[in-house]
Amino acid sequence: MKCDWVKQNILFYVYNELEDDARYEVEQHLARCPECAGELKSARHFHSTMSQHVVPEPTPNLLASSRMRLQEALESTSQGGWWRRLIFEPATWLRQIRMSPALAAVIFVVGFGGGIGATYNFLSNRQPGDVAAIEQNSAQTPLEASTVTGIRSVTQEPGTNHVSIKYDTISTQEAQGSLNDQRIQQLLLFAARNNYNSGVRMDSVDVLTQEPNDTRVREALMYALQNDTNAGVRVKALDGLSGFVRQDEQVRDAVLQALVNDSNPAVRLQALRLVEPMKADSKVRAVLIRLSRTDQNVSLRSQARTMLEQTPELD
Repeated sequence: MKCDWVKQNILFYVYNELEDDARYEVEQHLARCPECAGELKSARHFHSTMSQHVVPEPTPNLLASSRMRLQEALESTSQGGWWRRLIFEPATWLRQIRMSPALAAVIFVVGFGGGIGATYNFLSNRQPGDVAAIEQNSAQTPLEASTVTGIRSVTQEPGTNHVSIKYDTISTQEAQGSLNDQRIQQLLLFAARNNYNSGVRMDSVDVLTQEPNDTRVREALMYALQNDTNAGVRVKALDGLSGFVRQDEQVRDAVLQALVNDSNPAVRLQALRLVEPMKADSKVRAVLIRLSRTDQNVSLRSQARTMLEQTPELD
């Protein structure tokens, strides 16, 4: 990996906006390149300095409210492939156009820091690293006043529906409450779609599968199935959608798409099991015929052929 590419992506790394594979490559390069390690040290010093000041939050917070409204709108509409990547994977397209470090700093400071440049004019007496623990209940208002930049962790108490979510604004905060709380649901949806950490996405999707009757949750699970880079997250999403393959045509189409196009054999096999009860359906049958004739996976090809043999011929 060339130093120029690493230096262009140092800020993405510091702000946790690199995908897992790119993050790994950067870390490997930093371990053997003193010059780039120095760039990282400078970037972290910049981040630490800026984090010592809290940005005054306008009322209503433009960034947070706009982000939540945009997310809700996108969840209720059909999204094209390139547009979805543009909205939900900013690190990917920013990296592809090879932005300069200075411009990348501006993008992240303005876009993800919620106007962090204004801190030079608005100083606060609060100490750095403040962590606010907020006990939530169903009567409290949804996320509108916080600038959520990422989800650090999702934890559910065993045997209960109580969830604890640590999330980042300018500093790390924590929200706690039941799965019925609107704030908790919004954070889970945010984590399932946007978080850079595959483990957090896995945890959030795992919790969301407990409430699949919510239309927004179902759409988030379909999004994870079609777009998440982690195969384990996609399998979790399939588990959450399993009860709706028969009754929801959109879910069935998403599962069929995964069956045909997913790169992971385990995901495809799970998708095949989910559509088996609907093997007489014309769409399902057409996919099974295609798999039985041309698929490169021997196991899938064999199982598809067996399912077709067990299905009565259509008149």
